[in-house]
Amino acid sequence: MRSLTALLLSLLFLQATAQKKSAFVSGRVVDENERPMANVSVIVLGKMTGVATNDSGYFRIKVTAEKEFALVFSYTGYIETKLKFYLNENEEEKKEVLLEKKSQVLDTVTIASTDNQQRDVGITKLNATTASTLPTTVGGVEGLIKILVGSNNELTSQYSVHGGNYDENLIYINDFEIFRPYLVRSGQQEGLSFINPELTKNISFYNGGFQAKYGDKMSSVLDIQYKDPKQFGGSIDLGLLEQGAHVEGVSKKQKHRLTYILGARNRSNKSLLSSQETQGVYSPTSSDIQGYLTYKLAEKWQLELLGDFSSTKFLFIPESVEKTSSVVSPFFSSNVGLDIFFQGQEKDAYQTNFIGFTAINQPTNRIKLKWMLSHYQDIETENYDITGTYLFGERDFDQGSSSFGQITNPLGAGSYQDYARNALNIGVWNITHKGSYETGIHLIQWGNTIEQTNIQGKLYEWEFQDSAGYSIPENGNNLSSFINSSANLSIQKYSGFLQDNINLTHSKKDVILQVGARYNYNSLNNEFLVSPRTQLSLKTKKNIVYKLAAGIYDQPPFYREMVKPDGTLNTAVKAQKSYQLVAGLEYDFKYGERPFRLTTEAYYKRLWDVNPYDINNLNIQYFGENDAKAYAVGVETRLYGELVKDAESWISLGIGSTKEKIDNDFYYQYENAAGQIITSQSQDKLVTDSVKQTIGWIRRPTDRLITLGVYLQDYLSTNKNIRVNLNMIYGSNMPYSIPNVPQLRDALTIDPYIRVDIGFSALLLGDESKRRSHSPFKPFKNIWASFEVFNLLDRANTISYQLIKDFANNTYAIPNRLTPRLFNLKLIARF
Repeated sequence: MRSLTALLLSLLFLQATAQKKSAFVSGRVVDENERPMANVSVIVLGKMTGVATNDSGYFRIKVTAEKEFALVFSYTGYIETKLKFYLNENEEEKKEVLLEKKSQVLDTVTIASTDNQQRDVGITKLNATTASTLPTTVGGVEGLIKILVGSNNELTSQYSVHGGNYDENLIYINDFEIFRPYLVRSGQQEGLSFINPELTKNISFYNGGFQAKYGDKMSSVLDIQYKDPKQFGGSIDLGLLEQGAHVEGVSKKQKHRLTYILGARNRSNKSLLSSQETQGVYSPTSSDIQGYLTYKLAEKWQLELLGDFSSTKFLFIPESVEKTSSVVSPFFSSNVGLDIFFQGQEKDAYQTNFIGFTAINQPTNRIKLKWMLSHYQDIETENYDITGTYLFGERDFDQGSSSFGQITNPLGAGSYQDYARNALNIGVWNITHKGSYETGIHLIQWGNTIEQTNIQGKLYEWEFQDSAGYSIPENGNNLSSFINSSANLSIQKYSGFLQDNINLTHSKKDVILQVGARYNYNSLNNEFLVSPRTQLSLKTKKNIVYKLAAGIYDQPPFYREMVKPDGTLNTAVKAQKSYQLVAGLEYDFKYGERPFRLTTEAYYKRLWDVNPYDINNLNIQYFGENDAKAYAVGVETRLYGELVKDAESWISLGIGSTKEKIDNDFYYQYENAAGQIITSQSQDKLVTDSVKQTIGWIRRPTDRLITLGVYLQDYLSTNKNIRVNLNMIYGSNMPYSIPNVPQLRDALTIDPYIRVDIGFSALLLGDESKRRSHSPFKPFKNIWASFEVFNLLDRANTISYQLIKDFANNTYAIPNRLTPRLFNLKLIARF
């Protein structure tokens, strides 16, 4: 009897211990816009049962404890998401799950979103992964942008949009506005772009007609969203130009409440610059460290932290340069050569620090509130003292001659000295509140910003020119230019916006209307601006979206716009203003089984209170006066698609024109007794009469009739793991002006820019599931190796001109060239 009792007790004990230990997973499922999603399927991987989210996006599912399992979240039209868990008995883990919508066309090129963002006017969505594989000298996200809008300088990450200059582009990372250094004069001095492509999740680029929620500039918006990691991972990037690494993950100890992504990069353009025309010692170095953290403080509160430290140093000790111009014009002579021998050096430093803190509260499903605090610090120094002794004239190109390559018929000789001791310290404190409220067909958004900017600057630079034993100009100080000024500014700025996104979609029409306005006030010139803007999109059943936008776009002055050519500051300079019209369409179609997207947009910008400027390489020199009006007009069309299955490609073509008219812009032509216009070649230079010449509409420094960009991907038909990436850019000629000489504005022309870069990539390691557990490469997802050829055609593109006078005081313009054909090796490993 005792044995039977013991047996029964043992069976009861075994049955009790055999019962599965349980735990729970609960939380909320949201879309890319953090809106709750109802009826999302949540099942345990490998089982047939599960739950569905309620109208508020919430779910709670019972699971097996002390055993690894995975939950699968799925919804029609969205990318299926799998998350792994390991819970203790009776433990409940709360999780917010983000589902991304599948793109109807071109998953690798375009990322659709639930707020109909792809319907926005002027928007292009790009893939961050492509930015890492693009074969360009500058690399990164901006390398992709330059294919779309054109470029004329491969050494810079800056770009021009719709006839605007580099200062007219807005850049945001996680809603924080990003600034660039201001004293950089040339692409060879520029370091790393702020944007780290390995940290990037979404890239939205607006090339005009953007909404009121974006800031106060006139040309474009680049809106970057950094990743919100779901699991541990990272990458290592090793190349001749750039090296970097990043790591990302989720803290399990905090029940997945903390996410982090950290990246570090280093870049040296020494191999690029060593091939420049000017021979010497180049020592350019640039490095940065970035981090982005999110912390789920409570169910309805999240904290975010974005930080960056960047340092760039540029040391240049020039030795000599040999240049030759074979172009014939009023300022050129065929086969004119210029030889310069240098003494001295240039030493520049640019250091930027950024820290941004965000608190997000979502008290209800319809309301989202955000508070942001950031600080930006920019410390720059520019020091150079370089003397050049030059000889120029006709160069001997007879290879059989003993004087081959030498200047045999001198036209001029002399020396010059460039000197500068410049410094700039900019500090920007920014406090912003943003919010949104969704009700019915309306999504109302608002924002207000208070910004304190402190600027301390010192400009002390001069240029001395000596030609054939006399100084130019022949005056008391013997300096051709002299600048000595300082700035100590404290500026308060107040800005904000109110916008309503109205979804008018019903059974017969699919219409989205965005109506909003911005305001801006700054204490520098006490100017109060209001900028109304509106966008409209209409989608038909034939997958065609018609788009229309109109609005006012103002650009209040910052430091550079105040500095006049003589170095003095005009703190009364006003904002540049424009109204803009954009109209276009977007068409999704298939060719065979492969998807394509065609977009076309026409734009018109009318500008007033324009602050004219000249561009020399990257140096933008404003007039410091609102004494011009201007316009820009054009049309752009782009085709995205898979010319080869599973390989993205696109082509972008733009035709446009931008011109300006400066108030009271005139000069006098002087005549001698014979009625001839007096020039440097005239024998009779005695003035007897003068004629006033008024200058009308002229090309702006960024005017370019045609821009063409092509990006192609392909792979071996027998092996998709061996790929080729081709990047081509063409831009027609651009004007170049002689500074401070009205009659010589647009006197020169920069030849068309033609650039072809190609990269060959091979997958060295992939398909991690086939690796043995003890393999040293088990942690890696994939490893790619690339061989890149920059400037495949070895074209000597021109970026600017150097002006030289001969013995008869005639002016010659010798082109400054960009980089020749170069090679690069790169290895990218992701884990």
